[in-house]
Amino acid sequence: MGKVDVVTKEYMQNNTVFADACNYFIYGGQQVIQPEKLHEMDPEEILSLFDQENQKAVEKARDLLKMTTMMSDDKAAYLILGIENESKIRYVEPVKNGLYDFLRYAVQVRQTEKKHRSEKEWKGHNSGEFLSGFYKEDKLIPVITLVILYGSEKWDGPRTLQEMMTIQDPAIQKYVADYQINLIEPAAMDEEDLAKFQSDLGSVLGFIKYSKDEEALNNFLSNNASLKRLDREAAQVISICTNTKIEIDEEKEEIDVCKAVDQMTERARREGESKGRLETLRNAVINVMETFHVGLEEAMASLKVTKEEQALLKEMV
Repeated sequence: MGKVDVVTKEYMQNNTVFADACNYFIYGGQQVIQPEKLHEMDPEEILSLFDQENQKAVEKARDLLKMTTMMSDDKAAYLILGIENESKIRYVEPVKNGLYDFLRYAVQVRQTEKKHRSEKEWKGHNSGEFLSGFYKEDKLIPVITLVILYGSEKWDGPRTLQEMMTIQDPAIQKYVADYQINLIEPAAMDEEDLAKFQSDLGSVLGFIKYSKDEEALNNFLSNNASLKRLDREAAQVISICTNTKIEIDEEKEEIDVCKAVDQMTERARREGESKGRLETLRNAVINVMETFHVGLEEAMASLKVTKEEQALLKEMV
């Protein structure tokens, strides 16, 4: 597992951030899904197929999976929520996520079947229900999977299963079951979208969105006070996902990202000036050596090159 996978998974495990992502996508930012009502589920999707003699296990591992309880028609209802963190565009995303979701539904059917058989609840049910173990009144818990792209590029991959098909004939597509991914994509967000987040996820996605545009990023940093006291895990996501060398003190819970970026920019400026001076000195040293037919040490001494610069120039000449 790469660094991006590790930091994004650790970050999204936080119930506040997880709920914020779901509320943004499903409810437009309204705080419907409550962090305290989210419960971890095993992200391993495992299902044994076929009969007992010819059993074959299908096993897939999601990034994150949680269950929550909500009110539906004045009754408590369950909802299963999954999140897939992507640092790059995956052109098989509809198949990948569709497999996860349908494995979870298949697991629910199997669990329902086992429950009925263990409790021997056969009375009053027809032969079809008996054979399948899933009764007419049985229901499935909805599964919603969100994909979060931690990159500034626009998603140019398929968003639906039908987009991946070789045949685009509407007459055929009408009978091909479809599956659509639920995508959170920084490049497609505007300031109004980013403002819908209640956690620091909005700041993280905003930084990623503008990370390749220096002027836009500076404007974003200037207009977002929350970036001056960003949660350490959120700052780590920004640093690793955008390859921004933010100094993160592990002893501090909050990081001033604006200050860190300013320091990084200043270091880059000084390094650029130093590199430019070294290049100028290199050319001057070579010119002295060729003009007066002297060695490197003598040429550097005549130009009064410092000891630190001499060490660097010896590697360059």
